[in-house]
Amino acid sequence: MAEKRSAEEIKDEIIDKLEDVVDPELGIDIVNLGLVYEVNLDKDGLCQIKMTLTTIGCPLTDILSDMVERALQPIPEIKQVDVKFVWEPAWTIDRMTRYAKMALGIH
Repeated sequence: MAEKRSAEEIKDEIIDKLEDVVDPELGIDIVNLGLVYEVNLDKDGLCQIKMTLTTIGCPLTDILSDMVERALQPIPEIKQVDVKFVWEPAWTIDRMTRYAKMALGIH
């Protein structure tokens, strides 16, 4: 039987998997863009991702939501994924990692 993983180990894997979700317009993953605000996994296997987009009205909400759900499917502790898009606090380039800023030529 597999060893039970800690909540921290599972959360680390969730973040790793979210780094595979690339914003189709910018070509950078949603973690490095700073779009992921919160990751929660309850004892029943519901994983809630609170994230934002670079602009309100971005047409990618459904696409990114589907991409997040697909990325997290391999994690055995997750039974269901709920992606919530939030607009507060508003996203700014300050949320991006150094890697994302360099990739987009922002200094």
